[in-house]
Amino acid sequence: MQKYILKNGTRVILSPQKETKAVTVLILFGVGSRYETDDIAGISHFLEHMMFKGTTRRPNTLALSKELDQVGAQFNAFTSKDHTGYWIKVNGEHLALALDMLSDMLQNSKFEAEELKREKGTIIEEINMYEDTPTRRVESLLEEMVFKGNTLGRDIAGSKKTVQNTTRGKMVQYLQKHYTPKNCVISLAGNIKNKSAREMIEKYFGISDRINQKNQFKKFIPFQKKPQLKLHYKKTEQVHLSLGFIGPKLTAKDLMATQLLSVILGGSMSSRLFINIRERQGLCYYIRAVHEGAQDTGIFSVAAGLDKNRIYKAINLILDELRIIKNNGIKEEELKKAREFLKGHLILEMEDCSSVADWYGRQELLVGKLKTPEQKIAEIMKVTKKQIDASARNIFQTQKMNLALIGPYKNEKEFKKFLKI
Repeated sequence: MQKYILKNGTRVILSPQKETKAVTVLILFGVGSRYETDDIAGISHFLEHMMFKGTTRRPNTLALSKELDQVGAQFNAFTSKDHTGYWIKVNGEHLALALDMLSDMLQNSKFEAEELKREKGTIIEEINMYEDTPTRRVESLLEEMVFKGNTLGRDIAGSKKTVQNTTRGKMVQYLQKHYTPKNCVISLAGNIKNKSAREMIEKYFGISDRINQKNQFKKFIPFQKKPQLKLHYKKTEQVHLSLGFIGPKLTAKDLMATQLLSVILGGSMSSRLFINIRERQGLCYYIRAVHEGAQDTGIFSVAAGLDKNRIYKAINLILDELRIIKNNGIKEEELKKAREFLKGHLILEMEDCSSVADWYGRQELLVGKLKTPEQKIAEIMKVTKKQIDASARNIFQTQKMNLALIGPYKNEKEFKKFLKI
């Protein structure tokens, strides 16, 4: 792996892999929905969509996709709370095409009025889809509670109103402010030769007329002093639950211990929640625990799809599992298995050049410090039972608890009695 910086400030990471014939080009920008003001909520996501609508050289979506399809490329983009990414995976022989295409899209997109108008309808339907998908919607409800008053609590797609009010002028202004060289990371992984790759990157990304600006988001300050509940009435056969707590940020010392805690609690089919709630009780179809870190905070959550006729029993048993792990800690055998679980997943992940590009690109953008998979594995293996037990005690506290539910319920009283741990 090699990292260097172009004269314009763009950070570049090259990760050659001899065992593959493919190469992935990933372009990341340090901007997402948490950088937006209320009046332009969703513009990061909207902008990502518009990058595929045609450039001055490739006039429309068909021209873009046809050229990539002719070489069997895979390509897409994504928007998150704190970053946006564009990627193309191709046969290594076509690296120049991938770099040229991404450079063209990011520097020469037209944002035509007719395309903008048409895409508003597409995004509004995307919002409708998410609102009608309880597994997705319940996570949004949880984040609204946990990050109340901060842009982290806002949905990435924005609202139908802000999407309708998006103009070409607002989009171009946002692009000029955030899609700048110093706010960009280019990560290549796969069948590449460093010298020729560097020459091509310089050719396609070495020049930019966009002025580097300081981009900031409003930092999240924890405010919660008592448990919170949010019920969303919907006639469903299955109840969707999301239980969340504030967790450590990406650079926190206890991040790895918290990730191992999530594996032991609900990260696999042999985890405590999966065995005790699904396999032994038959109370749910899916149940999982996960911790997601951001630059200034994090969220530890448990999500489940539960039997509506036994919802009270299910909630009580889930909370019992949290109480047990908080009060009694984990077992050494569980720690051993969780370490190997994360190690195995990481090793399998790194077999794919897209995962390698993503691994190094996100670290550089969000943390500013690069660790190899081997270094990460060494960290995993050093985590102790004592550290995980401390993480459980710190996270699972009544005053930090948040419960979101989607199902045929309106009476909050029935659920408030569960808000203690």
